[in-house]
This record gives sequence, C-alpha cells and structure tokens, in this order.
Amino acid sequence: MEGLVLALVAAACILAAAVWARSARRAERVLQRVQKEFGDDSDALVVARAAFRKEVHTTLLYSVLALDLLLVALSGERSTVVVFALILIPVVVSVVSSRDFIGESRLAEDRFAIERRAEEILSQDQLAPHRWAARLAPDELTPIPGFEVGKVFKAGTGLMAGDFYDVFQLSPTRVAAVIGDVTGHGIEPSITALQAKYLLRVFLRQFRDPAQAMEELNAQMSALEPSEEFISLVVVVFDTEAETMRYTSAGHPAAWLWHEREVRPLRATGPLLMLDPNSGYISRELPLDPGDLVVLYTDGLAEARDGDSFFGEERVANTVRRDPGIDAQVLCKSLLEAAKDFASSPLTDDVAIVAIRRT
Repeated sequence: MEGLVLALVAAACILAAAVWARSARRAERVLQRVQKEFGDDSDALVVARAAFRKEVHTTLLYSVLALDLLLVALSGERSTVVVFALILIPVVVSVVSSRDFIGESRLAEDRFAIERRAEEILSQDQLAPHRWAARLAPDELTPIPGFEVGKVFKAGTGLMAGDFYDVFQLSPTRVAAVIGDVTGHGIEPSITALQAKYLLRVFLRQFRDPAQAMEELNAQMSALEPSEEFISLVVVVFDTEAETMRYTSAGHPAAWLWHEREVRPLRATGPLLMLDPNSGYISRELPLDPGDLVVLYTDGLAEARDGDSFFGEERVANTVRRDPGIDAQVLCKSLLEAAKDFASSPLTDDVAIVAIRRT
C-alpha cells in the first residue's frame, strides 16, 4: 500500500516537473529574444535570465523528488537516506545561486516601482485633458435667474481642446455669454484658451462695452510671446433692466438670434484676436424681449463635412427656426446630433454649443 501511494505521489511530481519544464522552455525563448534585442548588459536580460533559472530550478526539484519517490516505491526498502540525499542537488543550486536570486529580486522590485510610477504618470496624462476641458467647457454652469442655458461640448481627435465657453453674471441685471476657439490642437492652444477665458471675465467687469473688453483682451493676449495661435470669439451681454443685448465678435462664425419670430445672424464685428495688437472692435445693441434666444457655437459644428459639403451656418439657423421654443439644452444636443448625422465621417474637430434664452 505504501508503495502505491509513493508511486502516485511520484507521478504527480513528474506531471509538475513537465509543467515547469514547459514553462522553462518559454522562459528560455523570452531570454533569447531579450538578449538579441537589448544586448548582454541590459536590466531586461537580467530579469529574463532570473525567470529562466528559477523555472529550471523548480523543474529540477520536482524531477529529483519524483525520482526519489519512484526508487523508494520500487525498492521497498526502509533505508532511504542515500536516495533522498539526491534532493541536495537542487538545494546546493539554491544556496550557490542565492546571492544572484536576491540581486535579481531587488532588480525586479526596482523595475516594478518604475513601472508603477510610469502608470501613475500615464494616468495623470489621461486625466489632464478631462480637467482642462472641465475648466474650458464645464459640464455644469451656475444657474442664472431669468435665463435658460443649454450647452454641449464634444472633444475632437486631439488630447487637448482649444474651444471654450462661459456664461456668468456681471451684475444683478447683466449677464455675459461667451464662446471662443483657439487655432491648433494640443496643450499650447488649451493654455491660451484658459488665459483668454479668465482674462475676459476680468475685462467684461471692467468695461461696460464688450467691444472695449475685446480690445483689451486682444492687446493683452498679443503681448504674450509670439505664436502662431489666433482666437475667434463672440461675446453677448444681456441687460434685463435696459431690455437690450449688446454683442461683439472677433472673426467668429455667426451666432444666431431668435427675436420677434425671426432668426437673424450676429456676424463678426472685428478681426481674429492676436492678429494685430491694435485691432479695433465695435459692438452692436439690439432689443431683448422675454423668449429671445441666442445660439453660439464654434466652427467644428458648421464645418462638419459630407464630402465637399459643409453643415454650414444656415443649417444651424434652420434648426433654430424649426422649433425656437425648444428647451435650450435639447436644442444644443439636437444641433450636435444633426451635424453628426450630416457628416459622412466622425467629427474630428472640437465642437462647443451654447444656447441662452431670456425667460
């Protein structure tokens, strides 16, 4: 009975040795590839060699155990000292290689720390664009009494956005709505957009006329170190006490105003920002009634393409014209979906849309 048990255990050890031997062959192939690609002095080779040696050592240990058990089971002898002395072979290998094993384990630990740090950096890199976008085009805006606001932002193919929008109170009776777009993609346009957005907040509180605020913004942004960036921007200031709205636009696509059952464009009143520090801008004043609606958007919406055809400004106007009383948030989403449906390929540019209605 004891012989049968020993034979079964020996068979299990043989199976384990075969599994580890197969793993060792794979580790050897990895070792050969690493040596060929990185050379004989690389840390990667040390780690690969350590993995291979440990696989071989485990294979040897199970093989010796299987041999010992088989010899005892077949001989039936109780004196097994010499037989089990064979286990000293993997033991000696372990002792002799212990210093190498410890060094290799430390190296593996160091590499793990480096990889973990790399993962943290990658995670931060992936999170950064979302945080930038949350500053430039926030998902939530502070509610403003007397106004209904909708907004949508869709990032393009770049990691960082250059589109931005803002809606905020200047005083208890005055509200500003802003949308802008910095040329280019990447971190630099995104930084420029953030600077422009928050500088404009300051200047709109400093100057009652949005055109003056635009001129000051242009002067300050143009004074920065030279770059190839330009900004298109439109500002609308609503005054519920005077029942007027005043707008200015720096080379931006036409915004659309629903007023007295008609849709009219709010076209550019000056050139792009950062073209010329001395550029002049004018503002235009229009009446503001309850129910009036203004739709602002960046060029990613109008430039959605189907072959050689663009979605265009008129399709934006027609969408407003079809149902001007629609909820502002629903209108923004409908415009984005209409552009997606129109385009023959996915939208690659950033798209920002803001709709604001006096209630």
